Amino acid sequence: MAQEDGASSVTSSPLQFFPWMSISPGYGSPYPWLRELKSEERGLYLIHLLLACANHVAAGSVENANISLEQISHLASADGDTMQRIAAYFTEALADKILKKGWPGLHRALTCTKKSLVSEEILVQRLFFELFPFLKLAYVITNQAIIEAMEGEKMVHIIDLNSFEPAQWINLLQTLSARPEGPPHLRITGICEQKEVLEQMALRLTEEAEKLDIPFQFNPIVSKLEDLDIESLRVKTGEALAVSSVLQLHTLLAADDEMLKRNSPSASKNPNCNHFQRALQINKNQRTLGEWLEKDLVHVCGASPDSALSPLSLAPSPKMGSFLSALWGLSPKLMVISEQESNHNSSTLMERVTEALNFYAALFDCLESTVSRASIERHKVEKMLFGEEIKNIIACEGIDRKERHEKLEKWILRLELAGFGRVPLSYHGMLQASRLLQSYGYDGYKIKEENGCLVICWHSRPLFSVSAWRFRRYD
Repeated sequence: MAQEDGASSVTSSPLQFFPWMSISPGYGSPYPWLRELKSEERGLYLIHLLLACANHVAAGSVENANISLEQISHLASADGDTMQRIAAYFTEALADKILKKGWPGLHRALTCTKKSLVSEEILVQRLFFELFPFLKLAYVITNQAIIEAMEGEKMVHIIDLNSFEPAQWINLLQTLSARPEGPPHLRITGICEQKEVLEQMALRLTEEAEKLDIPFQFNPIVSKLEDLDIESLRVKTGEALAVSSVLQLHTLLAADDEMLKRNSPSASKNPNCNHFQRALQINKNQRTLGEWLEKDLVHVCGASPDSALSPLSLAPSPKMGSFLSALWGLSPKLMVISEQESNHNSSTLMERVTEALNFYAALFDCLESTVSRASIERHKVEKMLFGEEIKNIIACEGIDRKERHEKLEKWILRLELAGFGRVPLSYHGMLQASRLLQSYGYDGYKIKEENGCLVICWHSRPLFSVSAWRFRRYD
């Protein structure tokens, strides 16, 4: 993470400046000297304030949570350094949580006019595609897997479960046009909630296919994934079928919320944990806030998000199960799934807060290293995409909580139980992805192989996974 001008690395505990201080309801507004803290020191203090506030919210202590929010507001800033920006969006999410639970009428009154326009949603998705390499890498890896699986096939049908970016399929069309045996007849079924997005997709892809002289058909389906009618996919006999899901499958877990009553250990049951004592062990050589969070934050409050990775924790998911069974019934030759590599689907608030701090600290670090703090594009992505996701993870429950990201181990187990067999991603796909990183000059990003799948990392922190699957008959 880039440091502020004049900020130096912490050579001893930043908490030596306030060893007498504890996070308590009676502390009041921060003293003026807190504003003079260096970036790293302020970042640590904000983390502790956020965790204390989340503990108060989880315990239903509105008065104490309000005092914590007041303290944080003096240090957080949507235009500041990484931790100041994160703090701004996490405090907004925690405040939203308080209002939703205690004053639902007030919450509805304050948010009834805050409806994002379709054009804004499209814009922020495009900005995410441009500012980060994650989607580009997922597309390259997915396309290479499709090319390899569809070798020699004359009729290819691709179902795109999150159809919004034509660049992926334009690249595939160009690659197929160069096939030694000639291009296949290609049909793409695109699924998206926004009709405008699908219309633009159809136009761009049809133009490219005509230019390359590839027989092509685009089948648009305006639908949410949970409402998708499998029959509308119109899979035909003789077609080689591939399914592409980019950051989409996790949304189906929201429909299963009532059956996901997991009793995982919660930090909210341990409100007296000593945040500051743990922070004294900070390693001065860690390069980014995200790295510190990854190593230490989970232990700060005794949360155990990895408990969700146990096979025994895979609770019944009728909606997800029926959807995967329906896809299995289509006998796909290949299915490629990209998902966020984090556990944001815990039933307890504190586990979601700690995991979200881990995950989004790394994403904010990515932007801090490559984009100016004054960038309008950066601000839009942080506010309209990450900020809204953080709010959804922390403030929402039940069917409203769509951002239910889960880790690769859990997706592997879920897909194997649904009857799919894993397809190891090829070395050539990984090589293409590595070359893409080099060509764009993306420093700090890494790709590693894990159980035949690929994981995209920011430094050592895994952020997104890509896995490939095929139809497998039950024995």
